[in-house]
Amino acid sequence: MTTKKTLFDKVWDAHVVESAQNGPQILYIDKHLIHEVTSPQAFNELEARGIPIYRPNKIVATADHNTPTLNQDLSIKDKLSRKQLEQLSENCKKNGITLYELGHKYNGIVHVMAPELGITQPGMTMVCGDSHTSTHGAFGTIAFGIGTSQVAQVFASQCLLLTKPKSLRVTVNGRLKNGVLPKDVILYIISKLGTNSGTGYFCEYAGDVFENMSMEGRMTVCNMSIEMGARGGMIAPDETTFEYVKGREFSPKGEAFDKKVAYWKTLPTDEDAVFDKEYYFDAADIEPMVTYGTNPGMGIKISETIPVDDNASFKKSLEYMNFEAGESLIDKPINYVFIGSCTNSRIEDFRVAANFIKGKQKADNVTAWLVPGSKQVEAQIINEGLKDIFEDAGFELRQPGCSACLAMNDDKIPQGEYCVSTSNRNFEGRQGQGSRTILASPLVAAATAVAGKIVDVTKDIETLELA
Repeated sequence: MTTKKTLFDKVWDAHVVESAQNGPQILYIDKHLIHEVTSPQAFNELEARGIPIYRPNKIVATADHNTPTLNQDLSIKDKLSRKQLEQLSENCKKNGITLYELGHKYNGIVHVMAPELGITQPGMTMVCGDSHTSTHGAFGTIAFGIGTSQVAQVFASQCLLLTKPKSLRVTVNGRLKNGVLPKDVILYIISKLGTNSGTGYFCEYAGDVFENMSMEGRMTVCNMSIEMGARGGMIAPDETTFEYVKGREFSPKGEAFDKKVAYWKTLPTDEDAVFDKEYYFDAADIEPMVTYGTNPGMGIKISETIPVDDNASFKKSLEYMNFEAGESLIDKPINYVFIGSCTNSRIEDFRVAANFIKGKQKADNVTAWLVPGSKQVEAQIINEGLKDIFEDAGFELRQPGCSACLAMNDDKIPQGEYCVSTSNRNFEGRQGQGSRTILASPLVAAATAVAGKIVDVTKDIETLELA
């Protein structure tokens, strides 16, 4: 009798090189993505031990975390950032690794540029020294973040020694309300399940809601799988996936593509396959979401009030945010808005924002940064006329990079200020020392920038056609 397998099982089992009895397995890695922050130590380790990079043609590098988002054609002012980018260039040149440096037409955030170039494909195993590598799972790929010692391990062997995670499935069926975006879906799931619910698991997302999502939306969902503790997230490849991959720079062409699609169609979870844990949600219950605390699980529907909880860490979080239990966030004044990051910096995100912003003006009290995830997204924004819409409304369109997602570059939120952000983490100081982050969708962020405060977007979008 043939064992029914999950999507995760199929991809994992196809990449096992060797297994220890009842122990860890050696997993082959198809593609290794690197950037300037977590790779230097790994390169140094191999050089010190006299070990060559085993398969440099399986590695793709980009500069993204420490990069400025203004004047990228000039020398980088910050010495540490400049040194890291120089080191990345030197290491890649020395080892024959493909690098998309600052200013290159393919440069961008690692989890944006790889999918849009067709580097990410269904059925792969992919790793990067970055926790949000789970983004690539949107293609039916096993993708996860690794530590620096594991980066060195992949450099040396193109493999990793791992214990196979357990399987989890989250199913959401039904029709989403107008104004509810993929970011709202994943924030809702995390608010219901908590930030530790996925620990030890790989999560598959299934049901009508994910089947009807664009690839951009699926990437947003899988990106935040790590925020509920999961090792990664996956969505089964389908016609939407195949159409996205087809014709991209590094995707298979002609007959080779057809053969790949035939294989990719075998990957979805078998009917009656068993998961270690399952959760089910109704799409009708999901509304636009905002976070109120200092982890992504502390989220509420925009129409709700902050819950009451006597837990000490909960109270500490509210104290940091200067919020109170029972408080509504509607009409809360906001001085910073950030639309960007590997979660929400794709062209679809900017189309949604531009559609809402068109003909309106940014509030005078708001600084609004729009940061595309790649040079290609930047070009699309310009070519589609979105840049004119943003600039006419008083928004600042910056150059590609991780930007204000994390305080590792010049784009920091001042101490004590609130920022409605489309990024993935709202930890203390994540966007700058003492900054206060409220996670939301691009639509909620755009509406906040126009109003100068958090507003219930559902009251303004009955007739709005979202991109």
